[in-house]
Amino acid sequence: MRRKDDTLRSTLLELARHMVDAEGIGAVNIRSLARRAGVATGTVYNYFSSKDEILLAVTEDYWRQTLSEMKDVVTAQDFCGQLRELFRFLRQRIDESAGKLMNSLGTVETAGLKRMTSMESVLEEALAQKMAQSPDVREDVWNEAFTREQFAHLILTNMMSLLKSGAADMDFFIMVIERTIIK
Repeated sequence: MRRKDDTLRSTLLELARHMVDAEGIGAVNIRSLARRAGVATGTVYNYFSSKDEILLAVTEDYWRQTLSEMKDVVTAQDFCGQLRELFRFLRQRIDESAGKLMNSLGTVETAGLKRMTSMESVLEEALAQKMAQSPDVREDVWNEAFTREQFAHLILTNMMSLLKSGAADMDFFIMVIERTIIK
């Protein structure tokens, strides 16, 4: 059996992402991807068993890149300002491609949800760290029953719910956060 080439896999993913962005999800299939990569159809099957698996890998890659870029986008000094920037950034990403990708996972939706949960864990950890580092977050609110980690989970759960519902902002929820943990 031939050894898989990570460079070719990356190329296939980049081509698939370009196809999604330029032509839509419907343009992605094994044959067209093979043709664009200049490889045999069977070669693509060595890396991905189906279109759904390609879309899952593209979605996961997209979110990994989004989490990396998030560090440069979220620059506000105050915690609630950071949440607003994060919400706007994620809203833009979901409106651009991520939302369409996530809704197209078909037969690999369960795997997609598991991978999304791991991405959300990274976001929760980042939120808890931001609260710990932010001078405007009260220290006297935290205890064993009310932790930063639990509050970060609450924030992320509500933020994702607002994003999924198509909300344009999270201003009301920001007011709740301000009244709960901000000095």
